[in-house]
Amino acid sequence: MTDQTARPAPRPTEADAEKLAADAVAACSRLIQFDTSNYGAGESRGERPCAEWVAEQISDAGFSPTVLESAPRRASTVVRIPGADPAAPALLVHGHLDVVPAEPADWKSYPFSGEVRDGAVWGRGALDMKDMDAMMLAFVKHLARTGRRPPRDIVMAFVADEEDTGDFGAGYLVREHPDLFEGVTAGISESGGHSVHLTDGSRLYPIAAGERGSAWMTVTVRGTAGHGSRRNDDNAIVKAAALVTRFAEYQWPVRVVPIVKALIDGLSDHLGREITPDDLSGLGAAAPLLADTLRCSVNPTMLRAGYKHNVIPSEASVALDGRLLPGTEAEFFATVDDLLGPDATRTGDRSLPISADFTAPDFIAMAAALKAHDPEALVLPYCMTGGTDAKAFAKLGIPGFGFVPGRTPAGFDAWQYVHGVDEHVLTDSLAFGASVLATYLMTDPHDLENA
Repeated sequence: MTDQTARPAPRPTEADAEKLAADAVAACSRLIQFDTSNYGAGESRGERPCAEWVAEQISDAGFSPTVLESAPRRASTVVRIPGADPAAPALLVHGHLDVVPAEPADWKSYPFSGEVRDGAVWGRGALDMKDMDAMMLAFVKHLARTGRRPPRDIVMAFVADEEDTGDFGAGYLVREHPDLFEGVTAGISESGGHSVHLTDGSRLYPIAAGERGSAWMTVTVRGTAGHGSRRNDDNAIVKAAALVTRFAEYQWPVRVVPIVKALIDGLSDHLGREITPDDLSGLGAAAPLLADTLRCSVNPTMLRAGYKHNVIPSEASVALDGRLLPGTEAEFFATVDDLLGPDATRTGDRSLPISADFTAPDFIAMAAALKAHDPEALVLPYCMTGGTDAKAFAKLGIPGFGFVPGRTPAGFDAWQYVHGVDEHVLTDSLAFGASVLATYLMTDPHDLENA
């Protein structure tokens, strides 16, 4: 790994840190109050009012955002913040404004209240990912308050539709407005940079440097229609059931890709013992970072067949959620087709896996920012099990990292609340994250590289 302590990153003053924290908490609370529920298949409460409020905050800070609507009420806000060196490679910082739905009856308090109590901001999106949106806005206000400029241009994008396909958000921006990202050479967004407590009491801050790809496939199995009272050896439903069983019983082989190897090696060095794919015991909360990124996977998620009790249908369909590691594309789809068998056909969408250089200057700068605020931080790359809007921006040649800094006590399981009930973000974590993010955004990563 590249040296992550080459030069300390600049920290905000104590007074600035307090203001960053207050602004982040206030913005997170207000953002949650916009119900931006995304139901999928184009159905949404709409991000437009939220995107317009974000634009107002940015305009009040003296910058010039643009609100772009891809469909009625499906809007994103983008702003380019000029850097001290306009010729330097620019950075993309993106967060999504939409959230998954929440059933109010399941929650202790209204999921769109944005209530601040008990040391936390409560509501849908508090961790996914209006906390990051809030930290981004806090940084914009920090620039306006201090009169400082970042070392390079920063493009901030607050986008729609990440919780579905991204077509109305990042996908639309990449297709229709690629000029907004001119000169951008790296991007950061969700799922990384948050503390994970290891069993020896130390804190790991994993930064995502890759994502498994996704293959959402609909498999159709055909047979012979017939009367439900008669024997039928060509029953489409039976074939579909056998297909599901084949996928359920198949053991995908271990494939330790470079990002995963870096995490395994880093943890082994830190803990002073060899970590192997066969034995993740003793890793505690860090084990899930490896468990689902050692293999590709396919999970059946939906079944559809028939229309009447006494009719054997001529076809049945199965929805499969496939996830594939970087570099395994050919092997993955060959295996899928072997498991499907001769009577099945598949259709669907795919987004290929992506990876970024975890020895790049920006990774070093993120690690340095974390260490500036937590000197005992262990910073290592990891691969996400799922995907983000980084895949859309990768089409413009922008490598993406998962970096939403935060620090929580041992026992706080963020994944219990992401897409779950009673979602909340700790205000102390927001304060830590806002300062770390500001430190990183005010750092010239090439200064660290050349130190």
